[in-house]
Amino acid sequence: MNRTTYSLFGVVAALAAVTGVASLTVPSGEPAAGPAAARLPVERSTLVCPQPASSEVGETTYTAYTPEGGSTEREEGAKSGGSAAGLLPAGSTLEGGGRSGEDGKKADEPDPVVPLEKPGVPVTAEADSSGSPALTGSADGSLAPGWTVQQTTHVAAGTGRGLLGVSCTVPGTEFWFPGASTAKSRHDYIHLTNPDDASAVVDLELYGKDSSVKTESGEGINVPGRSTVPVLLSTLSREPVTDVVLHVVARSGRIGAQVQSVDEELGGDWLPASADSRGSLVLPGIPADATDVRLVVFAPGEKDADLKVRLATPTGAITPAGQESLHVRSGTTVAVDLGDVTRGEPGSLILSPAQEGSGARAVAALRVLRGEGARQETAFIPAAVPVRERASVAGSDAGAESGEDGGTVLSLVAPGKAAKVRVTASAGSGGGEPAGRTIDLKAGTTTAVDDLRPKGAKGRYALTVERLSGGEVYAARTLSLEDDGIPMFTVQTLPDDRGTVSVPRAGQDLSVLVD
Repeated sequence: MNRTTYSLFGVVAALAAVTGVASLTVPSGEPAAGPAAARLPVERSTLVCPQPASSEVGETTYTAYTPEGGSTEREEGAKSGGSAAGLLPAGSTLEGGGRSGEDGKKADEPDPVVPLEKPGVPVTAEADSSGSPALTGSADGSLAPGWTVQQTTHVAAGTGRGLLGVSCTVPGTEFWFPGASTAKSRHDYIHLTNPDDASAVVDLELYGKDSSVKTESGEGINVPGRSTVPVLLSTLSREPVTDVVLHVVARSGRIGAQVQSVDEELGGDWLPASADSRGSLVLPGIPADATDVRLVVFAPGEKDADLKVRLATPTGAITPAGQESLHVRSGTTVAVDLGDVTRGEPGSLILSPAQEGSGARAVAALRVLRGEGARQETAFIPAAVPVRERASVAGSDAGAESGEDGGTVLSLVAPGKAAKVRVTASAGSGGGEPAGRTIDLKAGTTTAVDDLRPKGAKGRYALTVERLSGGEVYAARTLSLEDDGIPMFTVQTLPDDRGTVSVPRAGQDLSVLVD
């Protein structure tokens, strides 16, 4: 008998042994069923913060926060291995590159901005916005699930004066920005920040009311690794266009992208990216005292978008007079002036398909004004992503709550079915105890919460929204500050923090060993 035959007998014997074990552990005639998938906390989160507004009279505050969560096997494992969260100037890395000193820190490694030590307690840092760089960073272990960072800049005077706020964003490959402008009175910059080592290549496209706007320099923009590139939008278009939609696409790599809008007369703020939906779009958190609201909608797909327009008020959904519906041709932009649509009550705009299942895509954003005459101020509200499980936003000022010149308002919207949420105000960065409340949201309404803050609060705090039951929930937080008679404000929507991920549990399947 040759060696090949012996080898064949050995393989058959091994398979017989393996399948024999399988026959002892699996019931006859039933397949081996692996354990069901479990939702576990994410192990790492990455955020990108743009370069703040450049102003000699600007002051920027960063607030970082991770909400507390339940103990799980992955979270416990992360704790045992250590956790870290922090941001560094674009161009630096958390790992550094020089020799390590006695404290383990490398010689050329800068100190991280707003480094967190534990969940549930915010950390703040102040910066001079005139020379502050863009920031990139990550959170690991128990600090990763729900990690959020707020960047707020107060510009007291000059062009772009106001309160400019933005939640630092997760890097991606595609972004839509309705509501941008290349008008002569506007100075809008798109900030492209690359958090990775490899270069990214980015294309910028502008769309107006008659389809695309001709551009000469928006293709193939190189964003080197761990760097930021600001681009003035007016340099991309041959003629000024009042209302444009900016499309940002990364051909290679990934980036963080935010539009900084500065108006010569109406102040300024950050314009975040809009959700891209084939269904309804919800734009939450229009302030009760809004004096003018402008809606910009774009249909990026191959189909025209026919949308019904509703305003979710504290008592129910209504149709704005004269603006019952919108028709948006594919590839074009529609801008609509809604005036003082809220009429003294907080509200949220709901855009829904005129025909369910039409499959038409749409993106949208609002430009909101407060104040009158020369004392007007601007903020933007993009179409938001729903809070499926939990969402947090940081940077609320505990000291402003007791005064008449500023504060925090949380807007909660249930556009379809009624819902129940739990809202928690964290401890303050300088002290205080968290406070929470369970809130029932009626269908088609906007609920404004302006009286929830930490007990004995000091410093900055965060708000966390947890959806407990019912239909979809959307949320936005407004920060306000009165300065020299100007009602400065900024609005941040609260997307789901994606703090957990579905992880299938592995099960033994020996059938792969036999044919």
